[in-house]
Amino acid sequence: MKALVYTGVQELTYLDRPMPQVGDGEVLVRIEASGICGSDMHAYLGHDDRRPAPLTLGHEAAGVVVGGPEDGRRVTINPLVACQTCDFCNSHRENLCQRRQIISMPPREGAFADYVAMPRHNLITVPDHVPLAKAALAEPIACGWHGVRLGRTTLGGTLSGARAVVIGGGAIGVGAALSLAAQGADDITLVEPNETRRARLADVAGFEVCAPGEPAMPAPGSADIVVDGVGYAGTRASASALARPGGVIVHIGLGEANGGLDIRRMTLQEITFIGTYTYTAQDFTDTAAAIFDGRLGQLDWVEKRPLSHGHAAFQDIRAGRVAAPKIVLTPEHGPAET
Repeated sequence: MKALVYTGVQELTYLDRPMPQVGDGEVLVRIEASGICGSDMHAYLGHDDRRPAPLTLGHEAAGVVVGGPEDGRRVTINPLVACQTCDFCNSHRENLCQRRQIISMPPREGAFADYVAMPRHNLITVPDHVPLAKAALAEPIACGWHGVRLGRTTLGGTLSGARAVVIGGGAIGVGAALSLAAQGADDITLVEPNETRRARLADVAGFEVCAPGEPAMPAPGSADIVVDGVGYAGTRASASALARPGGVIVHIGLGEANGGLDIRRMTLQEITFIGTYTYTAQDFTDTAAAIFDGRLGQLDWVEKRPLSHGHAAFQDIRAGRVAAPKIVLTPEHGPAET
């Protein structure tokens, strides 16, 4: 099969790879759509020791089961494989499982490929009316859905009347903004510095889009909930300043490890900081359901490119030339038996 393989810093090579080995309880999935995540970009730049070259990246995927009794089943993939037996798994916090694996991190190859092997319980059936490129958005949006759910719980279980700010107009930020709306918020501002991307997001209903410092940006100390979908020192500093006394910062982005938080203000004003990692299995299921029934909107802010052109897509993202919050790569398939 063909795969887009991370072969070195800022090097992605489209080449032949062995077919995945299907283990017990697993099925083979023919990938039809796989999104480029910020973590894929971190690996591409050599900033992620968890993803050493050579490695097939990609974990935001949807496709079709090949072979067996479920042959032809259209699915979206929860890429986080948990042990199913530890205390975290038994308390439905699979994302904290200490034996968790995720495709695109050793020992599991990723979904920038023709095929991937996945446990059956990591697959959710996609209705026929939902394009698989949209179904592949379940993974990045589930990150925001999970974070918003935790923030909503901290605020007393409701977002009605809350002022929400999302920092970052990539798929994580847009997914968080849509999740905020789906979970009851109606005053949502998304802050994005890239003018090209802001123009692209102007047509996404349900939230205000502005650049940092523009008049539309909420005043310091006015936001009930701030979602940082970027995770750099500068965005954490903004989140610290924006949150109101007693407010919540939901931190999703993994841009850099240190700096930015105003710990003194957060302490004196009792601002809650929630670090969030991926999603629970229930969050993923709930996100997929919200995609399927339209609660997250048209989801038409995706740009599709062939998997064989994936390296150019990474270069364009790196250079800020991409208006769409998400590029989805689509394989050109060979036969399953090769």
